[in-house]
Amino acid sequence: MKTTKKMDRPTIGVIGGSGLYEMEGLARVKQVRVTTPFGPPSDAFVVGDLEGARVAFLARHGRGHRISPSEINYRANIYAMKKLGVERVLSVSAVGSMKEALHPGHVVIPNQFFDMTKRRLGTFFDRGIVAHVALADPVCHDLAGHLARAARHQGATVHEGGVYLCIEGPQFSTRGESLVFRQWGVDVIGMTNMPEAKLAREAGLCYATMALVTDYDCWHAGHDAVTVEAIIETLHKNVALSRRVLRSVVPMLTGDRKCGCAAALKNAVLTSKIPASARKRLHLLLGKQDA
Repeated sequence: MKTTKKMDRPTIGVIGGSGLYEMEGLARVKQVRVTTPFGPPSDAFVVGDLEGARVAFLARHGRGHRISPSEINYRANIYAMKKLGVERVLSVSAVGSMKEALHPGHVVIPNQFFDMTKRRLGTFFDRGIVAHVALADPVCHDLAGHLARAARHQGATVHEGGVYLCIEGPQFSTRGESLVFRQWGVDVIGMTNMPEAKLAREAGLCYATMALVTDYDCWHAGHDAVTVEAIIETLHKNVALSRRVLRSVVPMLTGDRKCGCAAALKNAVLTSKIPASARKRLHLLLGKQDA
């Protein structure tokens, strides 16, 4: 990737989930393919101006939905965002509801994640370097607040807070699993926000999710009566809503960050002698810490 002029560097990143494979309303658009030490991201980034801000959009599953949740190169996606100059990441995700009050079509802005995945690489820090990053509060409070306000401004029914349970997929839960998850008290279920949120924290990026409810998970007594057509119709409505919300929230995110997300690595790296190969691979994340 060629060096990007400062005025062309996107500071806001959008990761689009199921159904959201492109951004509308972008000006000065260009496609950018980013190389990373962790392999290729899901697709080329679409970079453009949206409501006065420079934005980088990435289709999480690739355009055409060709990458399974467990096959997504989460490390490359987040590293590439960092390399482009992104500071804030807005994740858009389709989810199932685990509570009666969270209806299809509602928006949930979770503040917690429960990681049930088993096969994914969840850290940048391996092969000779270890970092223990605090993750008690994995969502940027400031970014989540802006996202909730923008969604309400667009007329959405918004639920702030709650636990997003991330399963491996690509299969949906069994009914037995779904009933157990309900007993745990989680709010929504999806397949993609972990380890995405963990990696964003390691990279010093603000991260928040707009979780769009498409259906009740299979725990719901009336779920079998819901047709695939109805779920797809809800998905399309959610995608249209997400585009409006993104246009509404972007102007709120042009100022300096006041949260502590950028300092996530402070005192987190415990390796006393960092190998040269690791120092080279992670220089973008380590900054002055690798000197």
